[in-house]
Amino acid sequence: MHTSSLLTLAASIVTAYAQVYQGFNYGSVFTDGSPITEPAYEAQFNAAKNLVGTSGFTSARIFTLIQAGTQNTPSDAIQAAINTKTSILLGLWGSAGQANIDNELAALKSAIAAHGETFANLVAGISVGSEDLYRISPIGIENNSGVGASPDEIADYIGEVKTAITNTPLAGTLVGHVDTWTAFVNSSNDAVISASDFIGMDAYPYFQNTMTNDIGNGPALFSSAYEQTVAAAAGKPVWVTETGWPVSGETENLAVPSTDNAKTYWDQVGCSMLFGKVNTWWFTLQDGFPSTPNPSFGVVGAGSSSTDVPTTPLYDLSCSGTSSDSPSSSSVASSANPAASEKPLGNTGAERQNAAEQGSGTPSVTTSGGSASSGAASSSSAVGSSASSGSVSSASTPAQSPVSASSAPSKTVSALQPKYTNSTISVSASSVPSKTGSIAQSSYANTTDAVPSNASVPSNASVPSNAPVPTTLLTSTTALSSVSTNTDCPAPLKGEFEFPHLIIPVSKDEPDTAQGTSFNGTISPSTSSIFNFDFPASLEGKTCTLVFLLPKLDELTTSAFTLSGTGGFEAFRLKEEATDQTTYNNSPEVDEDLGTFEDVTPGQEYAIADGPCYFNARKAYELKATDSFDLNYFQDYNPAPIGLYVTVC
Repeated sequence: MHTSSLLTLAASIVTAYAQVYQGFNYGSVFTDGSPITEPAYEAQFNAAKNLVGTSGFTSARIFTLIQAGTQNTPSDAIQAAINTKTSILLGLWGSAGQANIDNELAALKSAIAAHGETFANLVAGISVGSEDLYRISPIGIENNSGVGASPDEIADYIGEVKTAITNTPLAGTLVGHVDTWTAFVNSSNDAVISASDFIGMDAYPYFQNTMTNDIGNGPALFSSAYEQTVAAAAGKPVWVTETGWPVSGETENLAVPSTDNAKTYWDQVGCSMLFGKVNTWWFTLQDGFPSTPNPSFGVVGAGSSSTDVPTTPLYDLSCSGTSSDSPSSSSVASSANPAASEKPLGNTGAERQNAAEQGSGTPSVTTSGGSASSGAASSSSAVGSSASSGSVSSASTPAQSPVSASSAPSKTVSALQPKYTNSTISVSASSVPSKTGSIAQSSYANTTDAVPSNASVPSNASVPSNAPVPTTLLTSTTALSSVSTNTDCPAPLKGEFEFPHLIIPVSKDEPDTAQGTSFNGTISPSTSSIFNFDFPASLEGKTCTLVFLLPKLDELTTSAFTLSGTGGFEAFRLKEEATDQTTYNNSPEVDEDLGTFEDVTPGQEYAIADGPCYFNARKAYELKATDSFDLNYFQDYNPAPIGLYVTVC
């Protein structure tokens, strides 16, 4: 196996922590909704320890401390873990509000009181929440993944848990949070990283269905996700809390569920990269009792009863398929700030079944369905405007993973011409069709905390009181209606369009300060914004238009802006993409001036450049203010869309 920075990191983790945990995820109910009880947990834990062809799976991760069907009785998994001497990564459900956290803490205190050191000696750590940050992202909302929690809420809950275990046998236990890798590399969630002692990363290349996610590329996608999470974790240990490949279910783009592919992923990710090196809880031992979910990630199938858990796996777990050519994390470009969104489909795994509650408000956590939430950012497109040499292949590189030109394939793309006519097109909210599964239809729409505290919305802007503000940038290609057949793509988002993967403000008042990623676009006399777009191979032969949309304030439903001064903006295509370390002084050089747009006013759409699309490329564009123009807005695709986009036709 090639030497990799992932394994170097893993070695350092092993040195720091004498024990490396290895196990599976376990839900609180079966696929029919019935509670998993102590005998069934015990049967599963024993089966994991005795799997044919492998050993060492002696740890369990649970999603809630509350036994299904009760208000705050400790989970039967705790007693089963004691009975079988199984270590346990405890989980508190973080997306049901303070009242549920209080019940989780009551269950934790009861378990400590009942079992003391015997219990404490088995605890690997405590996870406060699971994928809560993902669920409040636009993609989480779009996929109806349930109610989430804001970064500040999760950070507060972590503090409450640390207080609760002070002066108890669990004092000193690491307390952290589990979420999708893209949530952690999103700097708006840094409060959670700061509050955490460890980071629990969920990553599923199978669900990265806008990328080349065949099983051959799956290990590379996982490696990239791990490295980018480590880079964002501020030195905190990163544990792999969910990953796996389904044995059955629907094909997701190029990802085919099968026992053969599940074995390949086990060998190349589990055996080659994780087991014995990084704390890992695989998804999952068994998710198919009494019925088989779609997709199914189970390592073993269903037995004849809840306590009959097979020990013969569905595929070979002996690591015999481990290859010396296994992709290493160094073979995939990494960055602390890939596109901070994801495109999962279908059921979203064990903990996402929280809509069906057990009477007490405890989430009904089941093991049916695969975790869909950890797919990498979609490969978005961008506008081509000159011949592209050394462009980045979106087929092998997650969004915002810097890749040197020398390492990427060369593509020649026809020129896209700037639209120097400075023409504008009137826009109205009615001209932009609503998205299927819109934000207003999501479970988030009726929550009391409609606007997450971390969303940077201008303070003097008028925002509807019930408007949920996304906290992650959408990056997937979305068809809102039929694609135009005109030579020039229309500016309104009526067809296929692309959202920027990364927005980086740069300020001449702080020329050497990296401002980091932002959800807002800022165009002012002191600050300009750089927007990264990715171009997938699917755009070859299509026409693209770079457009800036500025609707009227009263047309916005989930966004806002402030605008003052006179003038407008000048647009530039840059020679290189931006990163989270880009500053005013080290900004990429200008490749082409795309024109100046004066007298910019709300209610207008500005077509900046159009022509044949780039493909297999990443490009960055910068918008700078002219005169005293000062605009700050929340980039959002919901009617009415606002910000910089690429339309495709």
